[in-house]
Amino acid sequence: MNITLYDLSVWVLPLVIAITFHEAAHGFVAHALGDNTAYERGRVSFNPLKHIDPFGTLILPAMLLLAHSPFLFGYAKPVPVDFRSLRNPRIDMVWVALAGPGTNIALALVAALAFHVVGYLPPNAAQWVADNLQNAVLINVVLAVFNMLPIPPLDGGRVAVGLLPRALAAPLARLEPFGMLILIGILILLPIVGSQFGLNLDIISTILRAMTGYVIQLLLVVTGNA
Repeated sequence: MNITLYDLSVWVLPLVIAITFHEAAHGFVAHALGDNTAYERGRVSFNPLKHIDPFGTLILPAMLLLAHSPFLFGYAKPVPVDFRSLRNPRIDMVWVALAGPGTNIALALVAALAFHVVGYLPPNAAQWVADNLQNAVLINVVLAVFNMLPIPPLDGGRVAVGLLPRALAAPLARLEPFGMLILIGILILLPIVGSQFGLNLDIISTILRAMTGYVIQLLLVVTGNA
């Protein structure tokens, strides 16, 4: 794989912004709803160094990319939230969880709108800005869609725990310590095993790619870029 400095310049910036704003949004909303845990630990911040996990954000995605994995996977440092400190723990947990994906959709919307100013830029700068904006739309939508999978500790899992009846929410919440292992299993290991037997078990990735495509198309239509 020939990754150039130009490639890095148009991927790293939107990726760092997407991850930083996603994690900071959790901290901001938790702080606003009564939990100061993230604030006291300096995580209510737009400083990317506060949120990037060296292995999960950089090394793991690079390894999967080099291994031609069917799905790229990574994570940032989770923002600490003490849900018991929230004013209304069950419902406020949902708002804290939705803050990250919601912020990513907002960033994707802003990036899509910004395409309208690319034509006014000098030609040399226009292509670089356009590539950054295109990648910003893709990265933010992928992050939003992926994080809304209903598996704790992903945001979608916490939304489900907050909204489901307690009889269903309790067993789902108990999956949280194993959530990352479950994700790695269904997104990476299962498709690899299936390929050894000539089976396509890459079902979740296929659904995620389809949902990502629909959301991006909707954003392009709404912003007049379709």
